[in-house]
Amino acid sequence: MASLPRRTLSLLALLLLTAAAFAAPPKKLLVVTVTKGFRHGDSIEVGEKILAEMAARDRSFVVDYVRNDEEMAQKMTPAALKGYDGVLFLNTTGDLPLPDRDAFMKWIEAGRGFVGTHSATDTFHGYPPYLDMIGAEFKTHGAQSEVNCLVMDRKHPATKPLGASFKVFDEIYQFQRYDRTKFRDLFSLDRHPNEGTPGYYPLSWCRMQGKGRVFYTALGHRPDVWQSAWYQAHLLGGIRWALGLERGDARPQTVSVNSAAR
Repeated sequence: MASLPRRTLSLLALLLLTAAAFAAPPKKLLVVTVTKGFRHGDSIEVGEKILAEMAARDRSFVVDYVRNDEEMAQKMTPAALKGYDGVLFLNTTGDLPLPDRDAFMKWIEAGRGFVGTHSATDTFHGYPPYLDMIGAEFKTHGAQSEVNCLVMDRKHPATKPLGASFKVFDEIYQFQRYDRTKFRDLFSLDRHPNEGTPGYYPLSWCRMQGKGRVFYTALGHRPDVWQSAWYQAHLLGGIRWALGLERGDARPQTVSVNSAAR
């Protein structure tokens, strides 16, 4: 049999690699909606449905849910977590009954993804390792308001669809513990969401936690925010980045020491 031309062999190799990539099993994302404080019932219900639809469309990941203490005890043991590639805390609050909090943190650091929406920063107030990982601790919020979000990284998968800035009406969190020298600012405000006074107010960021990827967005209090196409694109980009399906810079932008805690 005559040997195939080198160009033909190269094309065949490329086709085989492409087929292997498409044949890769989808990532497994565990969505946690357990709350031990205020419960965003409407947005959690809508968020669960939207995440299922998002996964079905994207096909690069599948979702499973932890909705109560019993499911958390079953699906979030150190052994059970080995079957997942990432976790999403969908508007969780309070001290969740994780079987082993320290093992959960090590699981993330070993290379898994963590995604948090809105009140994921209102979770584990008394557990500093979690607060350090997610990046900030909820402090307060005022009345819901329309704000102009400034996109600080237009190349990241979570912000590519958003443009240079965008407006949103939502409940806008203010934080404590946030150190902007340790996180990549994805979008933020340059004025107080209610008073309008100039300042720095972060709303979405990412970072590396060991080998793990951490993505957080403070938006998502209102069901209509979850239902908007831009928010779903923002969240999908963050999920895909956290699961290692897309590239994006997680290095903090250069800021002065004096502005780090603003």
